[in-house]
Amino acid sequence: MPPPSDIVKVAIEWPGANAQLIEIDQKKPLSSIIREVCDGWSLSGSEQFALRYADGPQLYITEQTRGEIKNGTILRLAISPTRAARQLLERIQSHGIDARLEALKELAKLSADPTFATEFINMEGIGTLARLVESGTHFGEMLAFTLTAFLELMDHGIVSWDLISLSFIKQIAGYVNQPMVDVSILQRSLAILESMVLNSHSLYHRVAQEITVGQLIAHLSNQEIQTYAIALINALFLKAPEDRRQEMASTLAQKHLRSIILNHIIRGNRPIKAEMAHQLYVLQVLTFNLLEERMMTKMDPSDQAQRDIIFELRRIAFDGENDPVGTEKRKAMYTKDYKMLGFTNHVNPAMDFTQTPPGMLALDNMLYLAKLHQDTYTRIVLENSSREDKHECPFGRCAIELTRMLCEILQVGELPNEGCNDYHPMFFTHDRAWEEFFCVCIQLLNKTWKEMRATAEDFNKVMQVVREQITRALAMKPSSLDQLKSKLRGLSYAEILRLRQSERMSQDDFQSPPIIELRERIQPEILELIKQQRLNRLCEGSCFRKMGNRRRQDKFWFCRLSLNHKVLHYGDLDEPPQGEVPFELLTDKIPVSDIKSVVTGKECPHMKEKSALKQNKEVLELAFSILYDPDEALNFVAPNKYEYCIWTDGLCALLGREMGSDLTRSDLDTLISMEMKLRLLDLENITIPEAPPPVPKEPSTYNFTYNYG
Repeated sequence: MPPPSDIVKVAIEWPGANAQLIEIDQKKPLSSIIREVCDGWSLSGSEQFALRYADGPQLYITEQTRGEIKNGTILRLAISPTRAARQLLERIQSHGIDARLEALKELAKLSADPTFATEFINMEGIGTLARLVESGTHFGEMLAFTLTAFLELMDHGIVSWDLISLSFIKQIAGYVNQPMVDVSILQRSLAILESMVLNSHSLYHRVAQEITVGQLIAHLSNQEIQTYAIALINALFLKAPEDRRQEMASTLAQKHLRSIILNHIIRGNRPIKAEMAHQLYVLQVLTFNLLEERMMTKMDPSDQAQRDIIFELRRIAFDGENDPVGTEKRKAMYTKDYKMLGFTNHVNPAMDFTQTPPGMLALDNMLYLAKLHQDTYTRIVLENSSREDKHECPFGRCAIELTRMLCEILQVGELPNEGCNDYHPMFFTHDRAWEEFFCVCIQLLNKTWKEMRATAEDFNKVMQVVREQITRALAMKPSSLDQLKSKLRGLSYAEILRLRQSERMSQDDFQSPPIIELRERIQPEILELIKQQRLNRLCEGSCFRKMGNRRRQDKFWFCRLSLNHKVLHYGDLDEPPQGEVPFELLTDKIPVSDIKSVVTGKECPHMKEKSALKQNKEVLELAFSILYDPDEALNFVAPNKYEYCIWTDGLCALLGREMGSDLTRSDLDTLISMEMKLRLLDLENITIPEAPPPVPKEPSTYNFTYNYG
């Protein structure tokens, strides 16, 4: 007979004694259980003791977390968090160097525990650590452990970063600016400064005054601290006032940040890890966001300097033709030229740039093409001006719409998505990557227009094809602009049609009544297959990144469903797993019966909190939470849309609710189409018997009823 659900069998260790094998009654107070354990080893003062996990992060067990203990867990009797905090606080201030080092080492480990952290902080422990750093008397391992403990304690969000003193900031910044500092100290110092910048507006200004961008860039040559250095650069970039961002970007360009990243990181001799990929993505987004101001700036038709740019476009395209004498003749010729340039408003093309987006950014792109790729520009303009009117590709209109499209594809103006690693190496290969990208794409548009033999009425169709060509090419992650050109050459209009046809064939929508009936009969069993696949994926589990008040470097957690579908197991990991993670390593759990609901997007508790990188639609689209008894939540941000759909569908299936993600609808359509084709193929292979001889004077009629089941 199985034991009652309130009874958990565990082993409890104590140094120098045999382990106790006991049954914990979850209905009894935790203090009573600890007293019984102490009595088993004849230890007095049970109130001075607590239980901790023996494996993994070795967290303290509290009344709030005791429900996560499962059968077979190994626990350890330890001094209580209050007593441990008091002892460590005394030891780290002792005069013995060895004793202080051991105390700081233990403190660095215990500080990740929220129960211990609360007690230590309540005893003014953070102030003590800050004074140790400010004193400048700690070096090497001792300083590294001090900074680790400080960072872990602050990461719990119990104390505001605004309380940090200027002298502490100067000391930490000093470690970053010094040429010869231990790697472990540099890593922690950079991480602390990043957290200061991300979590406090006032500290941003103080850190920006103490840290030189040049010194941060110098650290990129060290593979051990590259990620930390770029993370701090991104934080400073993200929090800088708008008027400072362009200035900072110019400084970074002067210091050759792009080429250093390309040579030391992207083309370095080590694979790029997830955290570095994320930081490169953030830098890419922040760089493109510098275009937002021009993108949202309307052209002023009365501004002569802006109108001169349009005159320059005309001059470069039609250079060599003498301007006619006389205002009326010049105006008529200009109108003709502006029509040949493909502007919608031939009389006053400045009006074409009054819509935002793309605003003046489109004109900037056109001028760059005309000046730096003059042969390409004149070829496109003159080639189209010599075509029949109905087949000419309007350069001006195309350039404006293409700029708008590229802004949408690259999400110019959007904040970085905290769970995204989608950087493009090719954008780090050129100082004017945006403009060069536009130049490649405008040539693609002109080529596709010709391949489609398009007319003005086909403009939107052409733009849809070009968008598909660009997004498909970007998905291949070309490493350079030349590779992008190569990928686009392989994605001709004919190839796009072939790909569309191939994809459409797998999603054919048969409308005849027998096929509709067959579809309805197949759908329940296909849905059941999808449900089982989702549950099987939950049993395999997935790795998620931990999200805190700052970006934690390489911190992960794993979650998977038990094989009997009754319990969700989860726990922290030091690094992404290679293969399956055993249940034994996942120390926390939630009974499925305790789950109240699954919420997504803005309804998630962690999406209601304010954070520098969370206020954008991509993070909201990847966020979901499990709400369970009594009023707890397990919060997720999926690494990508696929994992999001797998988990939200799987949890809905687990709770007996309808699976409604786009992935399920797509899988359902694909699998039903495949099954229908297989069954219809079987019908085609049926051998129909020869018809019997006809009855004289009457035609024979044969009715065949096919069994689609």
